[in-house]
Amino acid sequence: MLLGIDVGGTHTDAVIIDREGVAATAKVKTDHNNLITSLDAVLEKILSSGPKRPISKINLSTTLTTNAIVEKELEEVGVLAVSGPGLAVNYFNRDLGEHFHLLEGSIDHRGNLRLALNDVAAREAVADCQHKQLKVFAVVSKFSPRNPEIEQTLAELVSAESDFTTIGHRISGRLNFPRRLATAYYNAAVWRRYNTFADAVSLSIKKYKINAPLNILKADGGTIDFKNSRKNPIQTILSGPAASVMGIIALSSITEDAIILDIGGTTTDIAIFANGAPLLEKEGVSFGDRATSVRAIGTHSIGIGGDSAITINPDGKITVGPQRMGSPMALSGPQPTLIDACNVKRLCNLGNIDKSFSGLKDLAEQNQLTTEKLAGEALDMALKTIQFEAIKLLDTINQRPVYTVEEVVHGEKISPQRLYVMGGPAAILAPLLGQTFDLATEIPDNYAVANAIGAALTRTTMEIELFADTGKKTMLIPNLDIERKINSSYSLNEAQNDGISEMVNYLKENNHPEIENGDVSVVEAESFNMVDDYSVGSKTIRVSCQIRPGLEKDYLEGVK
Repeated sequence: MLLGIDVGGTHTDAVIIDREGVAATAKVKTDHNNLITSLDAVLEKILSSGPKRPISKINLSTTLTTNAIVEKELEEVGVLAVSGPGLAVNYFNRDLGEHFHLLEGSIDHRGNLRLALNDVAAREAVADCQHKQLKVFAVVSKFSPRNPEIEQTLAELVSAESDFTTIGHRISGRLNFPRRLATAYYNAAVWRRYNTFADAVSLSIKKYKINAPLNILKADGGTIDFKNSRKNPIQTILSGPAASVMGIIALSSITEDAIILDIGGTTTDIAIFANGAPLLEKEGVSFGDRATSVRAIGTHSIGIGGDSAITINPDGKITVGPQRMGSPMALSGPQPTLIDACNVKRLCNLGNIDKSFSGLKDLAEQNQLTTEKLAGEALDMALKTIQFEAIKLLDTINQRPVYTVEEVVHGEKISPQRLYVMGGPAAILAPLLGQTFDLATEIPDNYAVANAIGAALTRTTMEIELFADTGKKTMLIPNLDIERKINSSYSLNEAQNDGISEMVNYLKENNHPEIENGDVSVVEAESFNMVDDYSVGSKTIRVSCQIRPGLEKDYLEGVK
């Protein structure tokens, strides 16, 4: 059996899935001051109500790292960067904290050391970080996937001062230096917070005596094993929205262009599908002006959910969200919410309806409105805002090349034919959203715990880059920290075979014995002849391998 847990902004959900389908579900309130309390509560509930058979795998999704970055709750990071010639410090250090040091040194595109690291300046930078009591670091040099020498030297320099150091070439094998720099910074900045959460999760799993591999969802719609996630927490950004997308794939048979809405208590996550497949941020997601190398399913979150507070501005404008003050007044919350408006409009019958009427009546009378009118306008405003944001996202997507998770370019403009709605308030709002969008609308079974279902069923994904230089007789796989000698006749075919076998070996050594060579795809493979001093006819070879996002097929039929 599979156990899926989604720690969301409002609720923590859990499901147990066996080969016949969804065997048990549970939902508890998320305690943001103590997430482990929520995890303990949902485990207690799901394990007491579910089948008494062993759990074979646990998959978890969480908003923890995303929230840390968006809310800027980041630990201060000592950033030691070596860019080589060409660009000034102010090009790189935007939004990368107050402890950014650009150092002298240079590696070229072949991986040749052109200018040694300035050791004196590097030691001065480390001393400055020590004086400021920094304990986490990011060390990144340009072209380090071709030669990690400078990054390794810097990592050694900070080792005595560091609780944790992100080393650029290990976090991404791709060459884009600004993206790798931002990714390394964010990885270090969220490391301690994520690992505190990870420690608590491990204790909770141990408390309930579940002996099963533990994984966490990544932004690309796959999973990473929990041990590896402790070193690479940046991979877990946008974990929650990824679970939404994988959940709707599990529950619905989508074949057309479509809009996906996951409506929670705090936010609505919007995704666009092309020909039945979710879109992929191929180069990596961005936070503000900083682009990372973390590949992600394309989603957009807005601050409207069932618990979003209804307010009226001094100019009389009615707003819904983005603030969430607590539960709906029908459930003894402090402020009228979207769900209270739905109670008043008789779209649902949740909690104490009299409290919904009373709360909206007081707010309406303060602004010379009737209770019904305020509820109707708040509901209309929420529906139109969701529609506006979805159309804006669609317009943005249609203005650039589009890639699905299968990495197929969708040549024509995306034109949604259907709306899929999931999340707690889905059954209440879906008919109205269908009218607003003027689209056929579908609500899947188990819509209220779709994220946890997506989490439970998601398979491992991974991507590696292999770089070989037959002139230098070296082969590197940076994010696996593999470097070895090759002969001068090393071929593109050998590189592809090595990339596949090394990835499979790594995953089998990290609790994924089910992964076979056939699960790995070579997505890019290229070889270039070089004219240089090494040898006549030397080549540089680059191979990119990946396991694409997918769902556990042995369990999927039962769930559908």
